[in-house]
Parts: sequence; C-alpha cells; structure tokens
Amino acid sequence: MFTLAHLSDLHATPIPLCSVPSMSFKQTLGWLKWTLQRSKEHRTEVLDALVEDLQAARPDHVVVTGDLTNLGMETEFAAATAWLQRLGGPQQVSIVPGNHDTYTFASPTVLWRHWLEYLQSDSQGQTTQHVTHSPDCEQPSDFPTLRIRGPVALIGVSSAQPTNLFYANGSVGKAQLERLEQLLHNLAESALCRVVLIHHPLSKEGIAQRRRLSDAQAVQEVLQRTGADLVLHGHTHRTSLVTVPGRDNAIPVIGVRSSSAIGRKPHKRARYHLYRIEQMDSPQDRHRFRITLVTRGYDETQGSFQHTKERVL
Repeated sequence: MFTLAHLSDLHATPIPLCSVPSMSFKQTLGWLKWTLQRSKEHRTEVLDALVEDLQAARPDHVVVTGDLTNLGMETEFAAATAWLQRLGGPQQVSIVPGNHDTYTFASPTVLWRHWLEYLQSDSQGQTTQHVTHSPDCEQPSDFPTLRIRGPVALIGVSSAQPTNLFYANGSVGKAQLERLEQLLHNLAESALCRVVLIHHPLSKEGIAQRRRLSDAQAVQEVLQRTGADLVLHGHTHRTSLVTVPGRDNAIPVIGVRSSSAIGRKPHKRARYHLYRIEQMDSPQDRHRFRITLVTRGYDETQGSFQHTKERVL
C-alpha cells in the first residue's frame, strides 16, 4: 500500500510592511487583503500542527497543489522553500503552482528558480523503466511534469497564470493539453496509478467565472480519451468530490480545503487528505486500484489535526 498526502492553499508566507513600496498596484491591494483578512485566517500554529501530524502519519509522498505564497514575491518563494523543507526533500514532496504563486508576470520565472527541484520531472533514467518520456524540465512551459514514486505516477499540470486585477482564473493551454494527452496515453498500459495534480478545479459549479479554469472542458476531454486514476486540486478552499468520464471508468476529481486555515467558518477549517492506494489483484469494473480517502481536519480546541472521515473512492 502506498500513502499519498494532499495539501493545498497554504498561504504560508507573511509579507513584511517594508515590501509595500516595491509592490505593483495588484500586489498592494493583495497585501491589504492579507493584512486585514488572510493573516488572521492562515495561521502559523495550524501550519505547525500540520507538519507535526504529517510526521506522525508518515505518508510515502506529499503533494501540494499550489498557493504556498500570497503575492508571488521573491522573498515569499524563499520562505516557502524553507517551509517545504520541513515536509521533506524533493524526493518526498511534489508541487504544482497556484494563481497566488503566479500573481504577477514576473512570478513564474522566480518560482521556477526557487522551487525547481520540487517542480521538475524525474530524470530520464528514473522514468524510462516505466514509460518513454523525455522531461529535461528547465522552464515553466515544460509542464506537465512526471514524477514516479513507488506505484504512483504523479502528473503535474500547471493551470496557474498571471492575471489582471480581481481575476484568479486559470488555463492549461493547447500545447500543455497535447503533451498531457501523450503522457497519459503512454502511461495507460503501465502498472502505475496515474494521479493528475492541478490547482484549479475541473468543474465550474459554485465558482465565479473570474476564478474558473477556462479550458476545463478540454482537460476533461483529454481524460475521457486517455483515462487516469485520480485528479487532485485546490483553489476553492472547499472539500469537493466529483467524477468525470475516463477511458475505462469514472475518474474521481477531489478538491481539498486550505490546509492552514484556522476556520472562523467551520466549513473553511483546515483539512488535508491521505490517499491509501492499493493495486487490485483481480480488477473489477476495470478499476486497477483501490483508493481510500482519509480526511484529517484541524481541531482548534485540541490544537491538532484529527481523523475526520474515511471512504473508498
């Protein structure tokens, strides 16, 4: 059995007042929102409890589906790197960027420089034993990425892009969609559990247009042609579970809450997910893996994360 932990929307980086003079107008407004709201919601004590709980849970790998930062500033990327290292090295942790990590048009290059080892694909030698793939990942445009950990293939898709003021929408883009389809097709005959990581959800329900994934339908069409075993996302700060059609069976698409929120509103209180992935000896209904979702939620009275629920997908 392989256990995968899923975190998202940590907003783990405080922004000092001295940064304000060098900010863009969008960043300045974002800083005000962080000062007045986000800094009271995304708390260091929750992050500390999260790290402690993950250390006790000892998952085989941790994935973070974006928004480690608030305003996409270089000082934030450095701070977020130090925080990532508390979870583990690049062999233990994988990330994809969120819209806050690409807050300005300068942010993508900066995040790639600081988070390269957590973002990039495995080396050719590590992947060719499972699938023909040539990553050579050095630029943000090289998504999707492929990282293989045990029986799991982690396919990192970037939906994050710089946007105008008041917008937080995402896009995968034609070139990345084509590479995603080829990669999933190549992996289809392998014995690997294909887990797609993306920041924005594939559904538009309950999401304002200015916050949606603009080409969500195109992503779903790729998944329908190629199949996958699981899709994980963040962005909405809500727990969600929907399915989309796959090549052989329906694919669970699961969103996780912010994993750092103190939760002044109970439905916003921090959670993270553990996925227990077991290969089935005799697949039924063409499901190759039994995946059990375990939800762990923050309890403010205990100051720790507790078991919330468990279900087989």
